[in-house]
Order: sequence, then structure tokens, then C-alpha cells
Amino acid sequence: METLTVRAIMSTPVITAAPSLPLPQVKNLMREKNIRRVPVVENDKLVGIVTIGDVRNACPSDATTLSIYELTYLLDKVTAADVMRTGLVTIEADAPVVEAARLMLRHKVSGLPVLDNGTLAGMLTESDIFRAVVAGQLRLQTYVTVVTDDPGRQRSTSHPIV
Repeated sequence: METLTVRAIMSTPVITAAPSLPLPQVKNLMREKNIRRVPVVENDKLVGIVTIGDVRNACPSDATTLSIYELTYLLDKVTAADVMRTGLVTIEADAPVVEAARLMLRHKVSGLPVLDNGTLAGMLTESDIFRAVVAGQLRLQTYVTVVTDDPGRQRSTSHPIV
């Protein structure tokens, strides 16, 4: 079976934000496009990423004593650059999907910006990987464990199911 690459299943085009985009607009963009992460790009260079968790953490509690006008004024001053994460984990477009999944597990992230020769080319998320599995594009190797009843040979072995 041919190795499935990130390029084959990544989401494109990439919806991005400028570092200067106010936080309420980042939040609206995520809601309108039904996405949970937005790469932040400046001069065609990936500089960070804002996740829905970052947006939630930056927004005030519902228990605030500020008026809606004060909140709006203050939130309009917070930008994508103020809340974005830097030091990103990325993957190359021609890398195997399995390698991307390993990176996501190792770094505990649910999405990776995809680069093609240093340029942002797509986003790969857990959902993209799940879709590939369900569509049969990515084959999972499943194991079954066999335990014997013979007391003299009590052992457990795992066998791949093809």
C-alpha cells in the first residue's frame, strides 16, 4: 500500500489571520468558518497560531463587572499577536500522515500547520486523519490478544489482523 502523505488529506485553502487582527474578529472568523485554530501569517511567513482555547482564555469571565461598552473597547485592543502561540510544531506537505500523527501525539496538539518549502500550504487536524481512516485511505493495523487457558502455558500474544 502506498504511503499516504499529509498533502493528500490536509485542509486547504488555509484561513489565516494577520497579527494585528483584533481578538473579536479572530473569534468571529473561527465561528464563521467553523474552525478551531487560525495560523497567524505576516509577510507570507507563519509567525504563530491562535486556537479556540487561546481565545477563550483571553476573554473575560461572564462574572465581570465591566459594562459591555468597556469590554468591547478593551477586547478591540487585544490582537492575534497578543494571544498567539509561537514555537510551532509543523509538518512538511510530503511527509507521511503517520509521522504527522506521531508529532501530534508527542506534542499533544490537535492540528499542525503544513509547510511546503517553508510556505504555509495547509492545515492538518485530527479530523482530517479520522476522515482518511473512515474513507479507507489510511489503514490501521489492529491487534487481537490471545490468552491460553492451559495453566502450564499461560501467556498472552498479540497478532495483527489484516
